[in-house]
Amino acid sequence: MKSPITGKEMKLTKERRSMDFRKESFEIVFHYYKCEDSGEQFTTTSLDEVNMNQVYNQYRDKFNIPFPDEIIRIREKYGLSAAKMSEILGFGTNSYRQYEAGEMPSVANAKLIQMVDDPKKFMDMVELCGTFDQNTKTKLIHKAQLLADEKKRNIFNLNFKEYLLGNHLADIYSGYRNPNFEKFTEMVVYFSKKLSPFKTKMNKLLFYADFLMFKQSCFSISGVRYKAINMGPVPNNFQSIFEYLSNKNEIEILTIEFPDGHIGEQFKAKKNREFNVDLFTEIELKTLEKVSSVFKETSTSDIIKLSHLEEAWKSNEKEKKVISYEYAFELNQI
Repeated sequence: MKSPITGKEMKLTKERRSMDFRKESFEIVFHYYKCEDSGEQFTTTSLDEVNMNQVYNQYRDKFNIPFPDEIIRIREKYGLSAAKMSEILGFGTNSYRQYEAGEMPSVANAKLIQMVDDPKKFMDMVELCGTFDQNTKTKLIHKAQLLADEKKRNIFNLNFKEYLLGNHLADIYSGYRNPNFEKFTEMVVYFSKKLSPFKTKMNKLLFYADFLMFKQSCFSISGVRYKAINMGPVPNNFQSIFEYLSNKNEIEILTIEFPDGHIGEQFKAKKNREFNVDLFTEIELKTLEKVSSVFKETSTSDIIKLSHLEEAWKSNEKEKKVISYEYAFELNQI
């Protein structure tokens, strides 16, 4: 960005600052451009979003307030419009739509939204809704009962996926996303189709995709936690996850023996398994494409070396720690 005062290029600067929101103070990595000649500081719309999203994310985390994608998911599973969900919860007509768009709910409204994620609680709220006729109530209750029954039937599979990714709430270690097994699966399918990487490279591609997305938006793609091990950053529990995906025929993992006797596991796409583009936003898809393009010709050994240059790895490898997504702001290899 050029300085509006001197016309010279300005340097993007990052520093820790405290910002206030709803009488709470939060420390963030504040982004701005600095004019070296005048000392003036400037931001852009995108930098303002990165700065404020850090504040909003910490506020949501502190008060257990659902994130917009979760608010959308809760409504969509019942097949309702935002206006109808507002009616059920007793909100203003446009409130639920505004919460989906990013407006911060009050703590009380956030609890109501989270409560109706449970189909049984949703049925109770429908019964109490005074603006719906009995026929509408019956249909919604029937829909919710079907969801409750389906959850019972699939409880083992759901619990196993939670075990694989973790059942933690969104926080700085998940990139402020709840773990999404379906999206993580599609990320693995995407890179398998594009690059057919070996397992170690796959782990780095997933890391760079999630952390690059966070650097741009303050949200990860998958909600997965990453650990720093000697080979670089890896998804937590990656061995079991990849084995599960292979057993479910989501991807194919080939065992390759090299002339020096070493064994490698190469990821290949299944012929009839298409990548589900509909699960991703436009910026998420662009992020996946950028990671694929940048590391297309990078060997497994070289991507390990590159990942070892990242502060995310250097600061956490010694104790094999889970990596905070705040290190995304220090990515230097992409």
